[in-house]
Parts: sequence; C-alpha cells; structure tokens
Amino acid sequence: MAQKWYIVHTYSGYENKVKTSLEERIKNLEEKQERKGKQEVREAYISEILVPTETVIELVKGKKKTSSRKIFPGYILVKMELNDETWHVVQDTPKVTGFAGSRTQPTPLSDKEAEELITQISEGAYTPKPKVTFDEGENVRVIDGPFTNFVGTVQEVKSDKKKVKVLISIFGRATPIELDFIQIERN
Repeated sequence: MAQKWYIVHTYSGYENKVKTSLEERIKNLEEKQERKGKQEVREAYISEILVPTETVIELVKGKKKTSSRKIFPGYILVKMELNDETWHVVQDTPKVTGFAGSRTQPTPLSDKEAEELITQISEGAYTPKPKVTFDEGENVRVIDGPFTNFVGTVQEVKSDKKKVKVLISIFGRATPIELDFIQIERN
C-alpha cells in the first residue's frame, strides 16, 4: 500500500506540539519493534509530518517584522500508509481530535492536491506575504510614513507588488499615493 497525505485535525495552537509528540511516538514504536526483533521499520508507514505555515510581514512599532503564520490553524499534514496501527498512533496522540474525512475511514489528499499544497507551503516560506490584504473601495488609515494618520480610500490594489494606491484628501483635494500593504490598516 502506497503512502498518502492525510489531514489531521488538532487543537488549534497545538500543531507543533502534536508534530513533536507524533515523531516521538513513531520513534518509540520503532524501538519497540527492534527490541522484538522485527525487521519492519515503522518509519516506512509514517514518513513525513508538516505544519502548513507561511512567512508574513507586518509593521510593529514602526519596524517591519517577519513572522510565521499557520495557513490552516488546527490542522497538520501526515504522509503515511494507513493501517490499523498507524491510525491508532495518530488518533491516540494527545491534542489530536481526528482525521479529515470519515471518522473510521480517513480521506487522503489526491496526489495533485498534496503536490499543490506542499508547493504553496514551500514557496510561501521564501516569499513573505503581508499579514493583511485590502480591496478596492475600502476605507483605510495610514499608519507609517509622511502621511501617518491620514484617512483615505483604496483606489487600486497591486497584489504582486504588495502595494496599494490610496486616495487621501490633502488641502481638500483627493490625491493618490502609493503605499505598502503594511503602511495602512482598515479604518
């Protein structure tokens, strides 16, 4: 039976702890199998555990700060060969609430879905994203730069450059200015 990626639901905020616990449980199982003299290595059943995260940029006290944010809070990805033993290893891990799909028969991700998700995760780690995105017509307040505390309306969003064109009123005239996503906040 081939390994597939499964989505495992965890308590939100405990994704990394679940990953660590699961790795420990796999290691303990392998050691127990070796002591019994069995040749099967359980790592072949569970080979990879991912906590989907992306790198984000935000403005904190006037300085750009890069941090990591979970893409799917409360979920981790586990690449495994599903059988009774691996199901119980994952299911009985503290802070795990279950698999995505049926309670008794978890649904694996298709190879295409898994590949796209892993690509998104790995690319996201290299290209920081703004913590907040904006839509045209949205009212915003400038929080950084020479126009701090000015209020305006988003006229154009340039997602690829992470910039927005905002119309602000200067001396009674609507003036367009281009700002980074992190220089504004929703008003």
